[in-house]
Amino acid sequence: MGRYAARRLAQGVLLIFAVSLLVFSLLYMMPGDPVEILTGERVSEQRKEELRVSMGLDRSLPQQYFTWLSKAIRLDLGSSLITKLSVKDSILSRLPITLRISGFALLTEIVIAVPLGLLAAYRKDGIFDRYLMAIASFLQSVPNFWLAMLLILLFGASLQWLPLNGYGTWRHFVLPVASIAMTGMASILRMTKAEVLEVFREKYVQTAYAKGLRNRQVMVRHVLRNSLILVTVMVFLSLPWIVSGSVIIENIFIIPGMGSMLTKAIAAQDFPVVQACVLIITVLTVVCNLASDIISAMLDPRIRIEISRGAK
Repeated sequence: MGRYAARRLAQGVLLIFAVSLLVFSLLYMMPGDPVEILTGERVSEQRKEELRVSMGLDRSLPQQYFTWLSKAIRLDLGSSLITKLSVKDSILSRLPITLRISGFALLTEIVIAVPLGLLAAYRKDGIFDRYLMAIASFLQSVPNFWLAMLLILLFGASLQWLPLNGYGTWRHFVLPVASIAMTGMASILRMTKAEVLEVFREKYVQTAYAKGLRNRQVMVRHVLRNSLILVTVMVFLSLPWIVSGSVIIENIFIIPGMGSMLTKAIAAQDFPVVQACVLIITVLTVVCNLASDIISAMLDPRIRIEISRGAK
């Protein structure tokens, strides 16, 4: 198990290194010259060349990359070309807002989707199951920004129960969290139902019923416990998608999070901010993938057996 965790950790580090190279390349994929964006047309060519030297843009690409990577490892993400503020400080002031919204969305998905998936599997092919799966299929097929617009029109504009935008009180969280959670909730619900039905077919469940255990005991001790292994993995894998999905939602609801900062930086061609935000989302994705693999191996003995066989 330790070797497997170390191997997956090494693979994650290599993946982050490869993605950091791609993130750095964004500077040269995006149109425009950073110096031209920073100075405009009124600055002399000599001054532009001095700025280019001070920013390190006169060096070769490998030199620029390793300089940027060494600073990023030390959490020195540079300064914004537009605001001249530290990118690190800007992200630290906005990232908690994004993580708070994403955390509430993920918690909402788990609390609502897992019990509904369990109930849908228990009442398979019934009216409740059919209507619930139809709603889940609909939610899974529509983008979250479209749901956000519908929620704004219904609860914000028509009923006026909740604020249309902004950030401050718990009421401002309801619509953004619901917009993000509803699409992910459908995926977790369908996954939970599929896993519960799969566990129902196992022999140990039939043995538990044959021993005379109550239905509630069988559902909690055997069915739910074993079916949540894959659901747990899916929850970890969905966290980066929730964070990246908040980029659009934060702009719709005018929330001062990292997502809105990334969108504005892309529009203004603020390269250091774009690089830092994309790198953070990438690292979060790799970490969540690594955590899901290790946790699934810890929870499922069959995976540990396969790991031990592969090590031999």
